[in-house]
Amino acid sequence: MNTSVPDVVDVLELRTDAPLPGATDLVIEIPHGAVGDWEYHAVAARLSSPLPADLIEFFHVNTDSGAAELAVALGERLCARGVVGRVVIVRCRIPRTFIDCNRVLGASLDAYRAGGVTPGVPPWVTAPVDHAFLVKRYTAYQAVASALISEVCASGGRALLLHTYAPRTVDVEVSPDIVFALRAAYQPDRVETWPLRPEVDLIFRDPEGTRHLPNTVVDGLRKALAMQGYPLAEGATYPLHPVTTGHAHVMAWPGRVVCVEVRRDLLTEAFVPFRQVQIDGERVGRVADGFANWLAAWTA
Repeated sequence: MNTSVPDVVDVLELRTDAPLPGATDLVIEIPHGAVGDWEYHAVAARLSSPLPADLIEFFHVNTDSGAAELAVALGERLCARGVVGRVVIVRCRIPRTFIDCNRVLGASLDAYRAGGVTPGVPPWVTAPVDHAFLVKRYTAYQAVASALISEVCASGGRALLLHTYAPRTVDVEVSPDIVFALRAAYQPDRVETWPLRPEVDLIFRDPEGTRHLPNTVVDGLRKALAMQGYPLAEGATYPLHPVTTGHAHVMAWPGRVVCVEVRRDLLTEAFVPFRQVQIDGERVGRVADGFANWLAAWTA
């Protein structure tokens, strides 16, 4: 059954023609899957809150470009091998610039800061009618994503929570001045002073340092990526924090849910801030090969 909801969530199901004995299912969630100009403008036009000028520039820096293409490439590889019965890709189409579908809503700003993440609803959404409109879409997305993750994991399958991030950690405050701050941070004489993020980061340690994946899973991913030339970091950028819905999925299905960040320039022709980037299919395929080798073993 297609559980897609227009402007909220797209669900794509890939099936294996001849699954191998014991093949399980995999669900890939992309909670920051809105990446197009049109997706930003479609929501911005519905809001009455005064938005910062040129806010779309923050949207393009902050959204997970390349994640959807990587998910499809992974799914195709796994289905071709027959190591999964099906791959279900759940892609959010709500721009996180207005409401973040990888956040627990209602947490304090201090809690979001402690997790090193942007807030669930940004400060420029001020009108109550806008808040209600966005929360309704958020709730519709969570209903679909949570149900599919639960369905797959409860039947013995696995879940991959897939994200991409900008190449560098840029320390700016999420405020109505965000675009001005980002432009300053990305000035040519300043941008390379910011820390370079890992190619791939596994988000599996909570703020207390507790690991929420078996060593065999971590080691398998490290070895598979190393064969493609990508080192694996272990929680170098973010903790698995309770203000994220990813944390809730990991806690609900111990050992069955993995959250990863992939550096965006590994998937694009070139990372250029402030505009929609072009995805490089060959680069995506190389990253997908590494993940597919790991997932083939993990889902066996």
